[in-house]
Amino acid sequence: MRQLGLLLTAGTLALTLAVTVPARALIVFDPNNYVQNVLTAARELQQINNQITSLQNEAQMLINQARNLANLPYSSLQQLQSSIQRTQQLLAQAQRIAYDVQQIDRAFSTSYATATGSVSNQTLITNAQSRWQNSVAALQDALRVQAGVVGNLDTNRIQTSALVTSSQGASGALQATQAGNQILALQAQQLADLTAAVAAQGRAQSLEAAQRASAQDQGREQLRRFMTPGQGYQSSNVQMFH
Repeated sequence: MRQLGLLLTAGTLALTLAVTVPARALIVFDPNNYVQNVLTAARELQQINNQITSLQNEAQMLINQARNLANLPYSSLQQLQSSIQRTQQLLAQAQRIAYDVQQIDRAFSTSYATATGSVSNQTLITNAQSRWQNSVAALQDALRVQAGVVGNLDTNRIQTSALVTSSQGASGALQATQAGNQILALQAQQLADLTAAVAAQGRAQSLEAAQRASAQDQGREQLRRFMTPGQGYQSSNVQMFH
C-alpha cells in the first residue's frame, strides 16, 4: 500500500509539472494590441516628419528673407551725380544774361528798352552792340550745353546696361527694388539733361527774337531822327545791328 501511495503521488506531481510548465512557456499573440502599437508608431513617425518639414520651411524662409534684404552690389549714384553736376556747371557758366530773373529784368529795362527821343545816339549804338553780344553768347551757351548732354549719353548707355543686368540677376526683392530705383534715377537725370538743353536753346532763341525786335524799334527811332529837322543827327552814327 505504501508503494502504491508513492506511485500515485509521483504520478500526480508529474502530471502537474506536465500541465504547468508548457502553460508558462506559451507566447500569446494579441492582434488588436499589435495594430494599436503599429498605429501609434506610425503617428509618432508622421509627427517627426512634420517637424522636419516645418524646420526645412523655416530654414528656407530665413534664406529667402536674407536674399530679400541683401543690398544690390552695384550702384550708379556717383556716375549720375557727376553727369548732373556737369550739366549744372554748364548752365551756371551762362554768359552775360544768365538764368536769373533780376538780370533779365535789368537787361530789358536798359539794352532792350524801347528807343525814345530822350535816349542819346551813342546809347542806342551801345545797346545794339550789347544785344548782339547777348545773342552770340546765348547761342554759344546753348551749343555748350548740348555738347555736354551729348557727352552724357555714353555714360547713360553704360549705366543703363549695368542696371538692367543687375536687375535681371537680383536675388531678392530688395535688390530688384534698388535696381528699379536706380533706373528711375537714371531716367530723371536724362530728363534733367533734356530740360537743360531745351532751356539753353530757348534762351538763345528768346534773346535773338528780342534783339530783332529791339533792332526794328531802334531802326524806326533812328529813321525818325534822320527825317526830323533840327535833331542834329549825324549820319555817321546810324548803326543798326540785325
